[in-house]
Amino acid sequence: MTAAMDITIRKAETSKLNDLNLENLPFGKYFSDHMLEADYENGEWKNVEIKPYQPLLLNPSLSALHYGQAIFEGIKAYKDQNGNAFIFRPQDNFRRFNISAERMQMPSVPEEIFMEGMRKLVELDKNWIPSKHDHSLYIRPFMFSSDDLIGVRPSDTYKFMIILSPTGPYYSAPMRIYVEEKYVRAAPGGVGYAKAAGNYGSAMYATAQAKKLGFDQVLWMDAIHHKNVQECGTMNVFFIIGNKAITPGLEEGTILDGVTRQSTITLLQEMGFTVEERSLSIDEIIEAYKSNQLKEVFGTGTAATISLIKELRYKDFDMKFDVEKWEAAPKLKNWLTDIREGKREDKYHWMQKV
Repeated sequence: MTAAMDITIRKAETSKLNDLNLENLPFGKYFSDHMLEADYENGEWKNVEIKPYQPLLLNPSLSALHYGQAIFEGIKAYKDQNGNAFIFRPQDNFRRFNISAERMQMPSVPEEIFMEGMRKLVELDKNWIPSKHDHSLYIRPFMFSSDDLIGVRPSDTYKFMIILSPTGPYYSAPMRIYVEEKYVRAAPGGVGYAKAAGNYGSAMYATAQAKKLGFDQVLWMDAIHHKNVQECGTMNVFFIIGNKAITPGLEEGTILDGVTRQSTITLLQEMGFTVEERSLSIDEIIEAYKSNQLKEVFGTGTAATISLIKELRYKDFDMKFDVEKWEAAPKLKNWLTDIREGKREDKYHWMQKV
């Protein structure tokens, strides 16, 4: 973490935590007592403040509402066995946040505001971190354009904020996935590699159609041929084929460079797998399934961590898996959870103490 900076702090008079049970938490429904807020005006960041969580007063002409200049990140904080608070790989999220900002023609957020502001906020609300296994405090930094002007151009003013939400497991059960052939998440030259709000809004229709068919999420295909795997819902995706772990590469700029993805690649290599980041077609996946070489399929993401996939449906072809016999994905999930909860050596220095 960076050195301390002068951030104004106004504490809430009472804590909402007294009225909340941190057992069986739904994702993203409850928020902690405080939030961080900063304004970008006249080419500089100012008014950096941690204050009680509260509504925002916004004008109907707010630029972000009309033209979608909005980005965010997802980070998690955990408690170790001694009750100390740690944040998982925040520096990687900080770097990615500013990559997204550049793509969306937004100002970069300085490290001392993003990192130190996050640290102070989590420190203030660390009692909101659930102590229960596989639970965490979800950290949501975000930025949006704040000009009160309807005009298609980059905004002159922006607001950066961080809010916190205690959460349990995102996907508690193995998922059924529908391979999407018509709708696309991202195309080369687009904003697929950025964590832009619009990426998620545009994905909702296809996801809703898949859910009507009884599936939990969609497996996105490439925008041109609808053959090469991209992401799975809001997650990166991995396929264990033989002794190899294959995940789509990042070179086309259509896939988010996930922090959990990076961590998964490191741990898979430690487990002895050869990891390949490359194009992977649905035809190759089906061929591997038919030859009994497709061993496991799982998604990775900050919210979900490791999510097992028990079924893939492509056209009329079903690929079903007995997840009870899997070894790699459950081991990965346990390893990551143990590192985050201080039960396993953090030899890669992923956990940053608050």
